[in-house]
Amino acid sequence: MTTAPFDPRRRHWLRVGAATAAIAALPLGLARAQPRTTVARTRSGQIGGQIEDGVHVFRGVPYGADTAARRWQPALRETRWRGVRDAHAYGPSAPQRGGEGPGSEDCLRVNVWTPALRDGARRPILVYIHGGGFTTGSGSDPLYDGGALCRHGDVVVVTLNHRLNAFGYLHLRDLGDASFAHAGNVGQLDLIQALEWVHAHADEFGGDAGNVTVFGQSGGGAKIATLMAMPAARGLFHRAWTMSGQQVTAAGPRAATQRAELFLGELGVAPGELERLRTLPMQALLDAQRVRDPSRVENSALYFGPVVDTVTLPRHPFWPEAPPQSADIPMVIGNTRDETRAFLGNDPDNFSLTWDALPAKLRTQQFVDLDPAVVIAEYRRLYPGYSPSEVFFAATTAGRSWRGAVEELEVRAAQGRNTWAYQLDWHPRTEEGRRSRAFHTLDIPLVFDTVQLPSARTGNDDDARRMAATMRDALLAFARSGDPSHAGMPAWAPYSMAARETMVFDTPSRLEHDPRGGERRLYQQAPFLQRGTQ
Repeated sequence: MTTAPFDPRRRHWLRVGAATAAIAALPLGLARAQPRTTVARTRSGQIGGQIEDGVHVFRGVPYGADTAARRWQPALRETRWRGVRDAHAYGPSAPQRGGEGPGSEDCLRVNVWTPALRDGARRPILVYIHGGGFTTGSGSDPLYDGGALCRHGDVVVVTLNHRLNAFGYLHLRDLGDASFAHAGNVGQLDLIQALEWVHAHADEFGGDAGNVTVFGQSGGGAKIATLMAMPAARGLFHRAWTMSGQQVTAAGPRAATQRAELFLGELGVAPGELERLRTLPMQALLDAQRVRDPSRVENSALYFGPVVDTVTLPRHPFWPEAPPQSADIPMVIGNTRDETRAFLGNDPDNFSLTWDALPAKLRTQQFVDLDPAVVIAEYRRLYPGYSPSEVFFAATTAGRSWRGAVEELEVRAAQGRNTWAYQLDWHPRTEEGRRSRAFHTLDIPLVFDTVQLPSARTGNDDDARRMAATMRDALLAFARSGDPSHAGMPAWAPYSMAARETMVFDTPSRLEHDPRGGERRLYQQAPFLQRGTQ
């Protein structure tokens, strides 16, 4: 990142800056009538955002320096700038393949939504960590807009970008010198640096540094689970809400080193030539990630994720027990009822399976080494009305998407009574909704209350808005008090091994004891193995 020269618009920003504090203190209805500009002060300079429906919004704010010069090392603090830096647009995503790529190595950015600036209100702060595994994604998806949470809950909302895939999780410690010591976890260290930035600027954005909730879906939940076992993250957040994302075990150093060697081989870089990696084109590093992962469980590209390096991550996140350092942090662990319809539902053949074709499909897609004949027989006993396709989607969800949640809930329950479980059964009552049901990611627009967006796939009818209000208010209650219960839903008891209390979000929502208990017992016949561990 370069230092900004004198901006000819600076005088304009200086004029509006003096008015911003007054605007922030006005009732929202009056604030909307004022110029839609706002200025905040950060440790590295002023930023100019805009007021959107009464909410102060700052996008693309640096919390670290360009990582191109610090590949596989902890990031430095962002470079200071002069004048008022424009914070109207989202920053670049991290380097990645796919729809949000190729991205940029100058990607360490936060986005902030707040009802007011510098007013001493000490609002709860909610920090969202995006999904996409540890490989893709960004904090810029329209579904993550924090405006509705701000307006309904009087909270501060932050989303962010951080290093991903080989740029964030390539374990080179055992192949290079001391400068590569933390390479396998620098993506996680970026998250810690972002949380430190949030802590340092809480007062400026009207938030409470002593009340920070991290929440995330899929890979975001896994990143949060990992943070709960990282000593450097201690004290930076005080509540955790995870959605369809768990990290029971992380990669061991041997497995992570083997993947690093495959990656180096694809690049044509010998282990003694690691310094070459620092100058290779970004695109070359992205292209080399296409090499097939050595795991025989999945036929996929090379896996990158957190590594038990004994220093930044000294233990597996949730094995053999929940991390003691996070025992006092209230936690919500949730999943959707039909997770795998999000990715296995893209194949139309999966909706017309026969009983004869089902065993071979399960053998490759349930990711658990259980005899498909045993699995099918038990599902036909539990759910006599299920078709082969319904068994396929239910079994793959229970076998590969739900197992981590059960593992985390059990070890958290052994620690105390500050963990809550949910299952999202609700889905739109449309033709698409009946086909996709409660698919992976459906809870994102419900907790953010962004159901009006077409990409939400929830519809925007009264039913969808009611479900969004229920889940949104549960998140807000949790952020405020550490308990997700609120007046608009049934009483939500913490999870225990005796009753396995689980809030089922549906129409109507209800508290159930051990929902899908038969499926849980079936799959617990096989040991759980987190992807990437071996």
